[in-house]
Amino acid sequence: MIENLRVSYAECSGRERLARLVDAGSFHEWLPPTERVTSPHLAQLGVPSAFDDGVAIGRAKLAGREVFIAAQEGEFMGGGVGEVHGAKLVGLLQRALRDRPDAVLLLAESGGVRLHEANAGLIAVSEVMRALLDVRAAGIPVVVLIGGANGCFGGMGIVARCADRVVMSDMGRLAMSGPEVIEASHGVDEFDSRDRALVWRTTGGKHRWLIGDCDLLVEDDVAAFRDAAIAALDASIPVTLERLEQEHALLATRLRLLPEQVEGDEAVALWARLGVADASRVSDLDVDAVRALRTV
Repeated sequence: MIENLRVSYAECSGRERLARLVDAGSFHEWLPPTERVTSPHLAQLGVPSAFDDGVAIGRAKLAGREVFIAAQEGEFMGGGVGEVHGAKLVGLLQRALRDRPDAVLLLAESGGVRLHEANAGLIAVSEVMRALLDVRAAGIPVVVLIGGANGCFGGMGIVARCADRVVMSDMGRLAMSGPEVIEASHGVDEFDSRDRALVWRTTGGKHRWLIGDCDLLVEDDVAAFRDAAIAALDASIPVTLERLEQEHALLATRLRLLPEQVEGDEAVALWARLGVADASRVSDLDVDAVRALRTV
């Protein structure tokens, strides 16, 4: 009975999620903490380092099939990407091109690029995006799972939207700029980062699923994420001009659905145009809203 208990994905560390998601005992890590490959920049600034630089990478089995997998650790610098962290992700993706696993899984939890090594981090994120698209072009599906407390923001938010499939829980968040960044840049009147309801109805998993940025919304349960990852093993989507145009049409549709003058919250106004009168009652069965957005 204990094995059937629900395990919160959000409350697990990156390594706990990884271990519980894949087949038991199948994970083989590359550049583990024992190798002590750390950031060359943090020590110069007197900032503590992590022996895995905040990300675990390697190969594993998922439902008996080989996958390459990476799990970011949100407890270390918010999952921020630096030179070594990014290089590990790039190396994983480049090895996928050589060894051709059934899929690449990215358990994303990141606030974006580390300010401590911003230039190196920005370059690293751009290299991750390029490598990810190369993997997709080779017909290997890339699946991003988002459900950690730190969300998926900044450069990693862009990386996530470059993938074949995005799976989120309603606890997860996905956006380009984090709430605190928006507030710091434009003031609390523009975005109050302390307003949790505002934050989640703007960046949260349910909102992202409704407007089409997330392909599947699951419960905050490691088993639910595992089932979604298994279902996505054959979800390769060709990288084509037609697909890019479809994504652009999706963005244009959102603007068209919003009224010119919005009284109150834009997310709520968009939901209303989608026919979702009460977002608190939305479940996985309410797929008409997503279909409507993609076909209007």
